Amino acid sequence: MVLLRGLFQSCCLFLLIFVVCCIPPEDPIKCSSDNTDCTITNSYGAFPDRSICLAAEVAFPSTEQELISIVSKASRNKRKMKVATRYSHSIPKLVCLDGQDGLLISTKYLNRTLKVDVEAMTITVESGVTLRQLINEAAKAGLALPYTPYWWGLTIGGLLSTGAHGSTLWANGSSVHDYLLELRIVTPGFAGFARVWSLKDGDKDFNAAKVSLGVLGVISQVTLKLQPMFKRSITYLTKDDSDLGDKVTSFGNEHEFADITWYPSQRKAVYRIDDRVNTNSPGNGLYDYTPFRPTASVALGVIRTTEDFQESLSDALGKCLSAQTVILTLKTAAYGLSNNGILFTGYPVIGYHNRFQASGTCLDSVDDALITACAWDPRVKGEFFHQTTFSVGLSVAKSFIQDVQKLTELEPKAMCGVELYNGILMRYVKASSAYLGKQEDAMDFDITYYRSKDPLTPRLYEDILEEVEQLALFKYGALPHWGKNRNIAFDGVINKYKNAKEFLRVKKVYDPFGLFSSEWTDQVLGLKNSVTIDKEGCALEGLCICSQDIHCAPNKGYYCRPGKVYKDARVCARVTSK
Repeated sequence: MVLLRGLFQSCCLFLLIFVVCCIPPEDPIKCSSDNTDCTITNSYGAFPDRSICLAAEVAFPSTEQELISIVSKASRNKRKMKVATRYSHSIPKLVCLDGQDGLLISTKYLNRTLKVDVEAMTITVESGVTLRQLINEAAKAGLALPYTPYWWGLTIGGLLSTGAHGSTLWANGSSVHDYLLELRIVTPGFAGFARVWSLKDGDKDFNAAKVSLGVLGVISQVTLKLQPMFKRSITYLTKDDSDLGDKVTSFGNEHEFADITWYPSQRKAVYRIDDRVNTNSPGNGLYDYTPFRPTASVALGVIRTTEDFQESLSDALGKCLSAQTVILTLKTAAYGLSNNGILFTGYPVIGYHNRFQASGTCLDSVDDALITACAWDPRVKGEFFHQTTFSVGLSVAKSFIQDVQKLTELEPKAMCGVELYNGILMRYVKASSAYLGKQEDAMDFDITYYRSKDPLTPRLYEDILEEVEQLALFKYGALPHWGKNRNIAFDGVINKYKNAKEFLRVKKVYDPFGLFSSEWTDQVLGLKNSVTIDKEGCALEGLCICSQDIHCAPNKGYYCRPGKVYKDARVCARVTSK
């Protein structure tokens, strides 16, 4: 995801030692004093098209009955609705309403654990419960959700709706929704009422509701299958990436919680050797992932200023040197692992699953001053980035990796900007029964990279990352992560899902008047025109694929050109002479 720059960690260390307070992210919804005249954004402060999303008002139900009343009233008035979560970590415009007359329904106060059944090994929670809460509540009962995303600031309703996942090819796979047993969802009804659907695994519409993008209604509560608590053993092993394509499938089958972090410009890959061990194994390790810790705002400002400066000078070498420092710093600190919760003394690091599976201490707060923050908090001068995340089928993952390696050979410094954000995170996902879930066993590639505050300013090696994106999406038919990505990843995406028509059938039944739809979600679901936006500089932001030079930045030397390896790609390349 995001990463404070190791280059400045040592010089700013005193700030992190003496200042430990951190304010959590603001509520993404801002309204007048009576909860009307609202705006909403995501936790990064900007949607892919940089638009501002408006709503007439926001409602904060704290019980399912209150939620039913809210949806009923809006249904009677044929009023558009969208669901908002506590931290709003989805990058695309899933939460945006059409116009400014709609209603936002926040699940912020639907945050209770309703039942933990130790004998049945299940947990029932309201949809606004965060992943951190769920992990902690399960652990108190000696239970664990086996596979989860790595960031604990997600809500259960949000992560289910966008198909969020961890990393494994074992059991049912790494997608949380494939451990879902039951859910309740409140939808608009006919004659101005609301309807509560109680769905169980095996029910006709269950596979539509498991990954719903928020277009069916409001999830009120869910029941998940758990396992007895267990211990894990983690070792990070750095190797040359020359045989990465050959190893990608076998490594995932060999280790239950395997993932890979890839640094293409440095020709290295870090393999996470991560498996269950006997609960009697000594160790009380902790994974407090370094990029998710509170960071001094002064340090964040220095880091961003430096990257802006490097971009303005096209200083590829400077970026590569900074990236090397980042990676060395993370490696030395074991990426945030400690053997006893405080110190790292060596591999393997052994500990209980709940202390390893997710982290996010930058959300903690003991003060109200913005002295430290999450690195991407828009209230401070910190990281501002694009995030491209897609799943390439395991059957073609080797070929995709080799194509990226060919690109890197042509431009050896091109991926240093990605390595500043700790490289490409590669996670394993299995085929899912969810209609909008993964269609086959796949490798997920998570790529984070610099975004300018000026939408018409190209970034260094603009063309290379655009080509990687198009390679994955079009040559290899990759599926985008529903909660991440730029607009072009969703252009025509619904055609990649074999049960798309069945999902749209369920959508029509659950929301017959389209009250939970928007122009953006209709475009993504193929019900309206394309999600791409044709305007000056649109390719720089991933709002379109360039077909004309004006889609790039010809006044700054960037023109629309074919790809270097994938010739069907159309990318914004820097041209020194025409």
